[in-house]
Amino acid sequence: MRRQIAESLIELVQGDITAEQTDAIVNAANAQLAGGGGVDGAIHRAGGPAIMEETRSKYPDGCPTGEAVISGSGNLPCRYVIHTVGPVWQGGRSGEPEKLRAAYTNSLKLAVEHGCQSISFPAISTGVYGYPMDRAAIDAIEAVITYLQQRPTTLLVRFVLFGEGSYGAFARVLEELLPSA
Repeated sequence: MRRQIAESLIELVQGDITAEQTDAIVNAANAQLAGGGGVDGAIHRAGGPAIMEETRSKYPDGCPTGEAVISGSGNLPCRYVIHTVGPVWQGGRSGEPEKLRAAYTNSLKLAVEHGCQSISFPAISTGVYGYPMDRAAIDAIEAVITYLQQRPTTLLVRFVLFGEGSYGAFARVLEELLPSA
């Protein structure tokens, strides 16, 4: 599924983010940038130890929730890995929507600052952090649309979703926010 916003494109695919050949992929990292399970573990396994070595040396204090940092990609087919920390879901009343939107926005800013023309996102915070998929899809897509509308650029923003459930949630939101003509 694809939708255009000015010169940019939002695309949804079902697949494995570690196989993406976009300029950057986004890692749903933890605040310590210590590797972990889910997307984070998959990226570190596929990319090899160079990613962890770089993040440990460049960002010894980790990365706060909602912020993003960038590293090389090790053995991955992309140029960069952008590590962002999404919020742990606590019922939605502890600033989780704002923090999740910030994670997407700050990742996009870093990508553009580093000359990227394409970026691939997972569904940040929806695994062990417990963010409800339907709510995450709204916050993610609204953040991307807002960014692209406020900062016109030529960028492919791909959401690489694992499984039919996450793809379906994101597709429903994208169709609602940007209906097909």
